[in-house]
Amino acid sequence: MRHRLKDVAERAGVSVKTVSNVVNGYAHVRPDTRARVLEAIELLGYRPNLNARNLRRGRTGVIALAVPELDLPYFAELARHVVAAAARHDWTVLIDQTGGDPTREREVASGIRDHMIDGLVFSPLALTGADLAAVHPTPMVLVGERVDHAGADHVAVDNVAAAHDMTAHLIGTGRRRVAAIGAQHTVEGVTARLRLAGYTAALEAAGLPVDPTLIAPATHWHRADGAAAMRALLESGARPDAVFCFNDTLALGALRALHDAGLRVPDDVAVAGFDDIEDGRYSVPTLSTVAPDKADLAALAVDLLAARIAAPDGAPPGERTVPHTLHVRESTAA
Repeated sequence: MRHRLKDVAERAGVSVKTVSNVVNGYAHVRPDTRARVLEAIELLGYRPNLNARNLRRGRTGVIALAVPELDLPYFAELARHVVAAAARHDWTVLIDQTGGDPTREREVASGIRDHMIDGLVFSPLALTGADLAAVHPTPMVLVGERVDHAGADHVAVDNVAAAHDMTAHLIGTGRRRVAAIGAQHTVEGVTARLRLAGYTAALEAAGLPVDPTLIAPATHWHRADGAAAMRALLESGARPDAVFCFNDTLALGALRALHDAGLRVPDDVAVAGFDDIEDGRYSVPTLSTVAPDKADLAALAVDLLAARIAAPDGAPPGERTVPHTLHVRESTAA
């Protein structure tokens, strides 16, 4: 049997209004009264009816997370952290995959369906800031690619600094022909361009040339793309002694291609990735990687969304950057 506020009130010997005040954290309740109500709640196992509460507030208690690809482990791990952060607000998370399709991204930014969600954590790929500013009527926080002038809060890792740090690490192990896998020159390839900028800045800071033959493109950032790019580098005669892959799945593919070519990692070629997905901790060798604080990113995005839902016309949208660290493992050991 599900107990109601009335049952708690009768058990504690107080009014229903008093029980409501205690449940909702109202400060002006006498300590002894609050104690009786909390004891009655515990004894009866009372749980608030969130559906009724949300209905009174004009909310659904549901937010959405929209990402380009759930096949990429980074987004799957990010989703886990967003669900955990949302649970602290008593929210359910609807997870959607856009595939980077502009039509689908517009639908998501418009709130998916009228009154279906209270807010959105969104990693756009195809839409510009102007596109988003024109279509989104629901509270929204952006994660991932930087989208200027979108009229929404934005949380991301500093891709330039993180890529610089990993490239500098590779150079610091004595490598001088550091390749990059994952370059993209399409409109959607914002993250790739930022990581390429960090890579080239580190080379220049070390007095090393930026060799175009060492920069391998990848249309997608999957394992097969990393393996194909690594094979192309080897077949071209570029012969890198290290490779920085723009995400971990590319790096896992590169590891396979190097193994197939009879090359040892890190003895012949050091390999590093980006994202710190769990698979990299169990690869052979284990994968050195840039580790963005995914839990912090998710918690910050959800908290910003909660503030925006509570006060849609509050503070102007802002940019937040989460920290990153380098996890140096066997694939780049000196």
